[in-house]
Amino acid sequence: MTTPTHVVSAGADLFADAVASQAVDVTRVDWRPPMPGAESDLATVAADPRRRDANERALAAMLGVTARLVDVAPASEVLGLERGQFLHAGPPIAWERASGPLRGALMGGAALEGLVDDPEDAVALFEAGTGVELEPCHHRRTVGPMAGVVTPSMWMFVLEDPRTGARTHCSLNEGLGKVLRYGAYSPEVLTRLAWMRDVLGPLLQTAVRTVRDGAGPVDVTGILTQMLQMGDEAHNRNRAGTLMLLRDLSPAMVTSGADPADVADSLRFVGGNDHFFLNLAMPACKLALDAARGVDGSTMVVAMARNGTDFGIQVAGTGDEWFTGPAQVAEGLYLGDYGPDDANPDIGDSAITETAGIGGFAMATAPAIVRLVGGSVPDALATTRLMHEITLGENPRWTIPVLEFQGVPSGIDVTRVCRTGILPQINTGMAGRVAGVGQVGAGLVTPPAEIVPMALAALAERTRRRVS
Repeated sequence: MTTPTHVVSAGADLFADAVASQAVDVTRVDWRPPMPGAESDLATVAADPRRRDANERALAAMLGVTARLVDVAPASEVLGLERGQFLHAGPPIAWERASGPLRGALMGGAALEGLVDDPEDAVALFEAGTGVELEPCHHRRTVGPMAGVVTPSMWMFVLEDPRTGARTHCSLNEGLGKVLRYGAYSPEVLTRLAWMRDVLGPLLQTAVRTVRDGAGPVDVTGILTQMLQMGDEAHNRNRAGTLMLLRDLSPAMVTSGADPADVADSLRFVGGNDHFFLNLAMPACKLALDAARGVDGSTMVVAMARNGTDFGIQVAGTGDEWFTGPAQVAEGLYLGDYGPDDANPDIGDSAITETAGIGGFAMATAPAIVRLVGGSVPDALATTRLMHEITLGENPRWTIPVLEFQGVPSGIDVTRVCRTGILPQINTGMAGRVAGVGQVGAGLVTPPAEIVPMALAALAERTRRRVS
């Protein structure tokens, strides 16, 4: 009696197809060579006896955080920003290397703060560098979408983990199109920002504090749990989350004693801005990931961020060090007559959502997102499945119905990225390359491949120093 033959095939399908055509049972293993030059560092880090426990602790710390909305207040109060100080998205950068949309947002921010009368006059101000200072949002426990520019008078959401008291922050969302975060600075943009400063911010503060001191703070993590069941992925689709936030805050807004016209305008603005909740999802994710920072020996990514020129990551086991490379232009769908030549390389802190396992990592729960960023529904499902191959675990709180309520892939592991060559998938908006243009489209993007081996090399060097 002949024993049935079974073949295991790794790598390219050519051999497996040939064997299978001969009626032989084939198990296909999706094997990829590691990223070029990463072999030695992979071996060093893999042999580190601290790694497994460190990654378990980092992932557990991230998953153990819950975010509550406890306040809304000006950046001057909660971040200590002073006149002439500006926060921006992504890793550190100076004006000389700043992209068009970041420059446009800084110019508009300078006009908003009264540093100049005309945004165009701010160019000379930033070129001189006198009386102005640029700093990444992440360095002040803050995240900013797209250009991410924060000025002292802007109002900030304040999120807190009730277990530890740790806090994170994010500005209020302006909506889509010609807005400051996409680098636009026209009079309509500045008028909207002034209204948000003078009317919307104070009204939201009253409502958030009323709810906080009454029934208890708005449970942002809980809303994220629900919205993932309702077709949002919490990066480029936030419709359900925005409406749930409005449900929680609108009674307190109506009974605040504010001018009824201001209340009506504010409710109309929030209700008509499907992206409003994004600026709560982002600091909720940062709050969770910051809990994993500083875990010695951990290979888990705790931040992915872009400033329109550079794409940077930070890792739990390497402190606050940034590993950077050139930001990429997203591939996707364009608005109107815009095309690839009009788009700036990727920008924004909003990839913090993917770093936490939602956004592009959770596209399977929001198949409608492909109509905004391109691709197909099968692509969305495949992307989420693929991201499990480069993560340490999954989040039992944030689950995906269509995948039998599997938790979202969580805890990007630099060793798994380097070993498989699979890069994190991000869905993103696209800003115009030229300052002042605004949004030109939306699409999909990944980090530049070379920055992950950089982080791995730093981890390997720390390991070698420890054992030497």
